[in-house]
Amino acid sequence: MAAESIAWPAPVVAARPLVETLHEWAITVDHKRLGILYILYALLFLVIGGVEATIMRIQLIRPHNDFVSPQVFNRMFTMHGTTMIFFVAMPMVFGFANYLIPLTIGARDMAFPRLNAFSFWMTAFGGLLLYFSFLGGDGLYGAGNAPDVGWFAYAPLTSKTFSRGHSTDYWTLSLLISGFGSIGTAINIIATVLCLRCKGMTLGKMPLLAWLNLTMAGLVVLAVSPLTAAQLMLLVDRYLGGHFFDTQAGGSAVMWMHFFWVFGHPEVYVLVIPAFAFASEIIPVFSRKAIFGYPVMVAATICIGFIGMSVWAHHMFTVGMSSAANTFFVLSTMAIAVPTGIKIFNWLATMWGGHLHFKTPMLFCTAFLFQFLIAGLTGVMLSSAPFNWQLGNSYFVIAHFHYVIVGGILFNVFGAFYYWFPKMSGRMYSEALGKLHFWLFLIGFHLTFDFMHIPGILGMPRRIYTYEPGRGWDIWNLIVTIGVFFQAAGVIVFVGNLLWSYWRGEIAGGDPWDAWTLEWSTTSPPPAYNFATIPEVKSRRPLWDLKHPEDPDWLYE
Repeated sequence: MAAESIAWPAPVVAARPLVETLHEWAITVDHKRLGILYILYALLFLVIGGVEATIMRIQLIRPHNDFVSPQVFNRMFTMHGTTMIFFVAMPMVFGFANYLIPLTIGARDMAFPRLNAFSFWMTAFGGLLLYFSFLGGDGLYGAGNAPDVGWFAYAPLTSKTFSRGHSTDYWTLSLLISGFGSIGTAINIIATVLCLRCKGMTLGKMPLLAWLNLTMAGLVVLAVSPLTAAQLMLLVDRYLGGHFFDTQAGGSAVMWMHFFWVFGHPEVYVLVIPAFAFASEIIPVFSRKAIFGYPVMVAATICIGFIGMSVWAHHMFTVGMSSAANTFFVLSTMAIAVPTGIKIFNWLATMWGGHLHFKTPMLFCTAFLFQFLIAGLTGVMLSSAPFNWQLGNSYFVIAHFHYVIVGGILFNVFGAFYYWFPKMSGRMYSEALGKLHFWLFLIGFHLTFDFMHIPGILGMPRRIYTYEPGRGWDIWNLIVTIGVFFQAAGVIVFVGNLLWSYWRGEIAGGDPWDAWTLEWSTTSPPPAYNFATIPEVKSRRPLWDLKHPEDPDWLYE
């Protein structure tokens, strides 16, 4: 990579009026600004979804609690699940992908800037429409009513008989709208990675972040499309006399489950593969070693993508499928643990023998390795159909998938925040506050989700708003709820750290981590054009080659 690719310093300009600045952000097509908008949007809904989770846990802190009514509890778990998956996790990974992919592959912008802006605003309007249901979704008595059919919306709960008013319609239309935004962003990522790489960057020299997000985007196209089709069929059932999911008229409620979970389980990999990408960028830098087994990491990612499209019905073992179907999905679910295990071994091998620096991003990624291993092991347990028959609708499953989404995905997202915050803001974060956030959130996470497995094993069903005393669940629900407050405290420290560091943090410089990928070759934050001249690379670590011309990577690749 030529040294001339380092960007020119941005000129100093006078402060603009607030309204003009907001207008520029609202009409922007710059991938970096759109990435930040995605991330801010996701942070807003993270707080909202966290409040909903806290309400549920306060309700379950003791038997026969009456903190909220059963109806409100149903709305809370519906809105919490929908919010966290569709309006926190997906916008978050899309935000980082938007911001980082052009920078890491040496491009000026995404392939389709206007489609990029359109996709963001579709996602944003989808979330706003969902929450307007609190005001506009008439319930049984004409009052505002949020959706209460669960984030999976199983038939016949979504039929006009059981879902009066328009609350389910808000759920359906909001996901329909945001789904178009998701597919647009996925197409944009695929086109950008395949068509806009800088000179010398072959597929074998792409950063793992670009490879993994390319796989994620392919999964989005494959997985969101069936969900979109199912939403359209549900609207036809509710308003045009269709009977797709009406069993009494020849339809099939189980067909909805297949449509939903053929999206729902690949969606887990849509979210976790970008989290793997964050770990694959952060762990080598703070281990001072190149990633171990780059070709195997790429191959494992592609394997996860392929196998991930064939495991959905392990969510349906309790439905009563045929023995052949059960056997197929048992085997495919167990098989996907193999490429995932390869990744964990490669991250550990990268750390082994390295000069480890446990800055805040590395702390979150290290915790992720242990927690995702536990999540994978409980997943393999649940992949056994007879075991799943016993615990498939219990709190054991709730603990398992929160171990994946919080212990795996969210921990790596926090690590990514701290790693790329200096690049996005030009300021360093507070290391002391970052580590306080880590320890508070780690303690809260393990108090909540370690102990949540136990009432599940003891028979506590999911989606119940209260329970009888004396069943052995009381103390475990108390501990689980206490952990939620530790997590909330950690998130408050995190937000405070971001705000304080943005205004008062030390100047970061272009490359505060002595990193090796192209985004660190430009200024912090990058200029609108990203690079003064388009870079040229010869290896997977172009900045290492630039800093160490006597020992470049391209000699060994």
